[in-house]
Amino acid sequence: MLKAIITGARSAELAECPTPKPVADWALVKTLVTPMCTEYKMYLGGGRHEFLGHEAAGEVVEVAQPCGVKPGDRVVVMPQYPCGRCDLCLSGEYIHCQACFDFDAFTGSPEGKATYAQYLLKPAWLLPRAPDDLTIEQASLALCALGPSFGAFDLMRLDALDTTLITGLGPVGLGAVVNARRRGARVIGVESHPWRVERALALGAERVLDPRDPDCVRQAMALTGGAGVDAALDCSGVPAAHRLCIEAARRKGRVAFVGECSEPTTLRVSNDLIRKGLTIVGSWHYNRARVSAVFDVIRAMPREIELLVSHTLPMSRIGEAFEISASHDCAKILLHPWE
Repeated sequence: MLKAIITGARSAELAECPTPKPVADWALVKTLVTPMCTEYKMYLGGGRHEFLGHEAAGEVVEVAQPCGVKPGDRVVVMPQYPCGRCDLCLSGEYIHCQACFDFDAFTGSPEGKATYAQYLLKPAWLLPRAPDDLTIEQASLALCALGPSFGAFDLMRLDALDTTLITGLGPVGLGAVVNARRRGARVIGVESHPWRVERALALGAERVLDPRDPDCVRQAMALTGGAGVDAALDCSGVPAAHRLCIEAARRKGRVAFVGECSEPTTLRVSNDLIRKGLTIVGSWHYNRARVSAVFDVIRAMPREIELLVSHTLPMSRIGEAFEISASHDCAKILLHPWE
C-alpha cells in the first residue's frame, strides 16, 4: 500500500509499505478519506515522520474473526488504541484510557497505525458506522473537525441562552462555531488571520475580535453588557488565549481548553477560581456514546458543513496539501488516499 511520509523540512512524498493484517477483533479499513490536522507542524519542523495522522473514514475490507463490524461497512475511525476494558473505556471516555495497546507489539508491525495511508487497523468497537444519508467525506468530520468542541460544549452544557467566545479559528475553532450555532448559542470569535475571520463570519459568528488588539477583552465584555461571556473555548493552544478566555468569562462562567499546549498558562487560583467562580475543563474528544449526536450536527447543518471543508485533494499531492495547511488559508482539508 501507499502512505504519505515527511522526509524533511517542507518535504513529503508517498512511500510503499506492507499492507497490515487484522488481528483479534481489530479490522482492516480501506481509508477513503483522511482529514488533515496539525501534521503540517512536523512538515515545517523537519525530520523524518513515517506514521502520520489520527483521523480517517473508510470501508472495512477484512476482519480476523467475527466482531462488531464486517467487510463492506462504511465506518468512521475513532482516535487512539484504548484497551476497551477499563472503566473509562466502558463508560465511553476511552480517549483517556490509561492502558492503551502497544500497537507494534499487538499487531506485530508498525504499519496500520497511520491514517495518511491506504489501509489502517483499528479495534472494531472504535469503528462507528457512517450513516447511509451522509457521504463518507461528511462523516469524516465527526473526528477533529467537530469532535473536540462538541465534547467541550457537552461538558460546559452550552445552549441557546449562552454567548460563547471561541479563540483560535483554525479548523477546530471553525468546527466549534458550527457546533455552537447548532446549539443556538451566540458566537464571538477571536482570530487575526483574515481568511479564517471571513470563514468564521460565514459560518455564523456574530463578531470576530483581533487578539492583537489590547482592548480585546474589553470589547468582548462590551458585547455582553459588561458581564462577560457565559462560556469560552480555546482552540489555539496559546497561553495568551487561555488568559483571554478566563478574563472574558463572566462570574460563574465556564471555560474549556481543547487546543494542545505544552507551555505554562497563568492561572490565578484566588481571582480566577475562588472569587470569580469559574469552572475550567480540558476536553480532548467526545464520549463514544455521543457519536450519533455528532452525526446529527452534520446532518442538520449542510451549508455550514460544506463551508467547513475548504479543500479536497488526492494524497498524491501531499506536498501541496501541507503547504495549504501551513498557510492557514484553509478550513478542514480532506485527502483521498487512493488518488
